[in-house]
Amino acid sequence: MRDVGKDGEKDKGGESGGGGEAESSGPASSGPARRRALWIGAGAVVAAGAAALGASGELSHWWWRLPGNEKPRKPGAVDHRGAQWVAASPENYRRADRPADYEIDRVVVHVVQGSFATALSVFQDPEHEAAAHYVIRKDGHIAQTVRELDVAFHAGNRSYNERSVGIEHEGFVDRPESFTAAMYASSARLTAGICHRYGFPADREHIVGHVEVPGADHTDPGPHWDWDRYVGLVVRELWRLQARAGHPSPKGGAGEGRAAAPRGAGGGGTP
Repeated sequence: MRDVGKDGEKDKGGESGGGGEAESSGPASSGPARRRALWIGAGAVVAAGAAALGASGELSHWWWRLPGNEKPRKPGAVDHRGAQWVAASPENYRRADRPADYEIDRVVVHVVQGSFATALSVFQDPEHEAAAHYVIRKDGHIAQTVRELDVAFHAGNRSYNERSVGIEHEGFVDRPESFTAAMYASSARLTAGICHRYGFPADREHIVGHVEVPGADHTDPGPHWDWDRYVGLVVRELWRLQARAGHPSPKGGAGEGRAAAPRGAGGGGTP
């Protein structure tokens, strides 16, 4: 579960220095030395402009840290009704203000390779350097460890961390009995709520396994996770939520409660 794509690890490109060869007076100033100076000087201007644009892009993700911009937070609040709040160590996630700074358009499904209690314990350990937003027990009980506002270190890929909500499930990838009806139903309600909150489809492009995250070295949720069953349950729950909200159907075309897996996905195999 360790996330090697921790948020502080960022390429910091060096900036080009000044204008190279100084201009000289007299005829030589119109020769190759002058042209080189102009090219190098222009390059520095372009580099500075690119750096400014890059900084502007970064600032768009940090504006909420200015006084008065951050959303109010209530200690112990949860994003899914009925979830138990068990706070992860601050070392295992990055404080953010999603979706204002990062769009949320994915759910990543994980399996603990252990118990519910084990997952909560390691997510509270600052040395672990990883946590998911939620952990689901075999009986369907849900604990939330990181707010959806924040970027949890769960996917092993910085971009996916920033755009997704991670859900851990108690159990083991090689034990089909780990995945109970209560767990599937509870997880599907949770995922449908996330799809509804952030307006993305309940399909296999947007609901993925950890194994399908680019660069991931994990195999969860494994070959015994029933994707057709799970996505079908999510779609039905999303229909209910949309109906209550006065919308005729969920966003996306999942058909009769099922969604086809995209090419290379499904069954827990490597994409």
